[in-house]
Amino acid sequence: MKPIVQISLDLTDLDEALDTAALAVRAGVDWLEAGTPLILAFGLRGVRELRAAFPGVPIVADLKTMDGGYLEVEMMAKAGATHVVVMARAHAETIRCAVKAGRDFGARVMGDNLACPDMIAGAKWLEDLGCDYVIHHIGYDERRGIAARGERTPSPLDALAEVVRAVRVPVQAVGGLSLEEAIQCPAYGAPLVVLGAPLTIDAEAFKTAAGDLEGALRLICEKIHAYGDVPVGRA
Repeated sequence: MKPIVQISLDLTDLDEALDTAALAVRAGVDWLEAGTPLILAFGLRGVRELRAAFPGVPIVADLKTMDGGYLEVEMMAKAGATHVVVMARAHAETIRCAVKAGRDFGARVMGDNLACPDMIAGAKWLEDLGCDYVIHHIGYDERRGIAARGERTPSPLDALAEVVRAVRVPVQAVGGLSLEEAIQCPAYGAPLVVLGAPLTIDAEAFKTAAGDLEGALRLICEKIHAYGDVPVGRA
């Protein structure tokens, strides 16, 4: 599988999100993510406006669904999302409902293992329930809280290779990655590379990062796309 670069639009201003999406697409980003802050601020409108502005670009709706799986996926798919996110900590029936709605309305389901006691088992659980992708995720609050106590902050790279080996579906690593770490993801067997805070989004203000973001994104995309095919599935 060719590496895919996704930008996480974890923004609370819709015009800023659309502008950031436009520069990201110009720079070579493949997928746009309507981040959770954007969805909380604008709901279906945010996804609809992204779809209208970028008719051919895949859009991930980071719903972090915990209940009402069928309805949430149906609504986002009808608004233009091509991918939706459901949490591994949800009930199995919620995940099954999200997967069924994805099949019914033409969306792919990404299962997120954030806060699973066993991240590898959580990834397998998501695959077994029918998710098309696994997101291996160290959460925002978790990272900040641990760092504030002066302890080592966990990284999604810590167990990424094990997660990749455990499942047959494509894997994405999320959670405070540095630029160098994000570029390394395909080498771990994870072809879906997400760029969010702190690389492209100011994690404190939830605004687009300062500086030449378009130029930086272009260089990142070139490096990731140059990796070549990433084998997907158990070795």
